[in-house]
Amino acid sequence: MNEKSKRYLQEFKLYIEVEKNFSKHTVTAYSSDILSFLIWLNDKSIEDVNYSIIREYLLYIQQFNYSKTTTARKIASLRTFYRFLYRERVIESNPALGVHSPKRGKSLPEFLTETEMEKVLNNIKMDSPAGYRNRAILELLYATGMRISELSDLNFENLNLEENEIKVFGKGSKERIVLVSERAKNFLETYIKTVRYLIFKSDDIGPNSPVFINKTGYRLQPQSVRLAIKDVVEKIELPKHVTPHVFRHSFATKLLENGADLRVVQELLGHSSISNTQIYTHVSTERLKQAYDSAHPRAN
Repeated sequence: MNEKSKRYLQEFKLYIEVEKNFSKHTVTAYSSDILSFLIWLNDKSIEDVNYSIIREYLLYIQQFNYSKTTTARKIASLRTFYRFLYRERVIESNPALGVHSPKRGKSLPEFLTETEMEKVLNNIKMDSPAGYRNRAILELLYATGMRISELSDLNFENLNLEENEIKVFGKGSKERIVLVSERAKNFLETYIKTVRYLIFKSDDIGPNSPVFINKTGYRLQPQSVRLAIKDVVEKIELPKHVTPHVFRHSFATKLLENGADLRVVQELLGHSSISNTQIYTHVSTERLKQAYDSAHPRAN
């Protein structure tokens, strides 16, 4: 990869991070995708890339058997990169204009039933400060539907527990309010008042201090929560792949099953489009069909 390509990559990363305000995860993924593309180009100039070369690259990456989702993201990265170069007048025409993402089949999101959720929550060991913290976190994820990155980024200034509200910043730093159940609030308040100090003994807490911390006093990272979930799911031998996002799916599914308005659920989840929320109505319909098939004498 030549020096000019390295410079364009750095400028592109700054563009999607600052100007486009993409999430940290997206910035990392897009930057990695473009780095791979530039390495493949080798010494070939970015300005000389045409539609045929991009198609050749897409044929090249097929050998890695990426999922449709990953392939679609890599194409989106290329299109965003060349839109950026065209805007900056580095190139005279955009060679990625005619490149389309593969059609992705709609898969229903994995979720937990109420019984499964209670089994997960009740099997978290709370005989240590970290264990109690993890229980508070999972209670909060299920009660609010927030993303794990949003929970990790929480500071004390975001909490308004008197009103059972938490301010979170979602994708693109979009601000929204999520609501907290009394049960989750009780776990959170106990964690804040007593358990947090046992994890890291410090009274230096201000508005910008992280709510959830590790044993060194630094902000708890999403990977720690994923590991905590993995441990308890393996312990109870739950036959589902449970991630922090499954708590979000379970939250949305439960609300819709209990009659919540789709627009309300969209607002609570922070979806920019109602179409992203509508997939949960399919989940609810699937469960209705299963109940019908198992209970109705003439179903089969």
